[in-house]
Amino acid sequence: MEIENNSRPDSPGDLTLARKLTAASSSSIFVFGIVMAILGAILPQLIDNLNLQRTQAGNLFFFMNLGMLAATLFFGPVVDRFGFKLLLALGSLLVGLSFTGLAFSSNYELVMLSVIFLGLAGGVLNGGSNALVNDLNPGRRAAALNFLGVFFGFGAMLVPLIIGGFLKQLGLRPVVLIAAALSLLPFILFSAFSFPRPKQAQGFPLKDVKKVISSGLLWLAAFILFFQSGNEFSVGGWLSSYFREKFQFGLSQSALVLSGYWFFLIVGRFLYPLLNRLWKRETVVMLSVSLALVSVAGLILSPTGWLAVIFALLVGLGFAAIYPTTLAVIGEKFPEFSGTAFSLAISTGLVGGMLSPWLIGRVSHRHSLQAGLLIPLFNLAMILVLQVVVRRKVRN
Repeated sequence: MEIENNSRPDSPGDLTLARKLTAASSSSIFVFGIVMAILGAILPQLIDNLNLQRTQAGNLFFFMNLGMLAATLFFGPVVDRFGFKLLLALGSLLVGLSFTGLAFSSNYELVMLSVIFLGLAGGVLNGGSNALVNDLNPGRRAAALNFLGVFFGFGAMLVPLIIGGFLKQLGLRPVVLIAAALSLLPFILFSAFSFPRPKQAQGFPLKDVKKVISSGLLWLAAFILFFQSGNEFSVGGWLSSYFREKFQFGLSQSALVLSGYWFFLIVGRFLYPLLNRLWKRETVVMLSVSLALVSVAGLILSPTGWLAVIFALLVGLGFAAIYPTTLAVIGEKFPEFSGTAFSLAISTGLVGGMLSPWLIGRVSHRHSLQAGLLIPLFNLAMILVLQVVVRRKVRN
């Protein structure tokens, strides 16, 4: 059974397949959440075990994101032309192999190699899962992508939660191997299920591809993702280290703060459908950015650790709706070329994801992590400006 290319499935067989593919995509984005969170969660221990400098730690984020960028640049045209199945299955398998390599890495060079491959595989899972769910839900893209993001949040929360609660009992290597085992679930599901036909099986009409590339709305949304990806990678990557440096939190305490940040991001994505009943999606994003802006400022200026914890949780709540809702705007604009449009936008976002945590590493090496967090504060100010322009364009 195959789903018609650009309509929501209506027959029982099509609906069953859509549910199966949504479940597979949810498991995939759950694993991508682990990919996104794991480096930040284990970074304090990597710094201690391998005697890393801050600049080296920042380089790990940079090259992991470089791998994601490389994968994201090609996934969109590939899935539009050939379909999702093979690429998503292989991406899931490569994530598991990369986690295994990371678990057994004994020096900086091996860690670097593992995170590059982890980035490549994670980029395929992120872009492919979002594009697939976008295609399966043409009438409710924003709600569906926010709900998919809930599973991303669960994955991102899991590793710091395990580290915070069980690191002393398990040790770091078993925690990473648990992540490797979990990545087998989407591999099994993607391998077993049927998939929709490729949307452009006969090749790309060049005229239509030019329309995608020349769209002003696409690039406005893409640069929102640029700054927001920078924010999510930066806060997710450096939050534990920030609490250790400024407030002398222990490894378990700081990991639990990071887990709480991801938990509140989940809560925000659960709340999105309710908020969307009260306000238009563009207004929800504006409110989210405003909350995040105030909360990051509070995190930087907090005089005590526990006040900073409250602001860290609110940062997660504020971040929640920005990324998936912006993706929904792109998916709605380009339903026939969603893979290509997502590829361009997510790739732009990943450039921000590469630069922001790398810059924080440089700034904190010379000054402090408190100074480094001014970078996500600047990013949020830029998102606010861009969202005002997007809001006007959507209304017109």
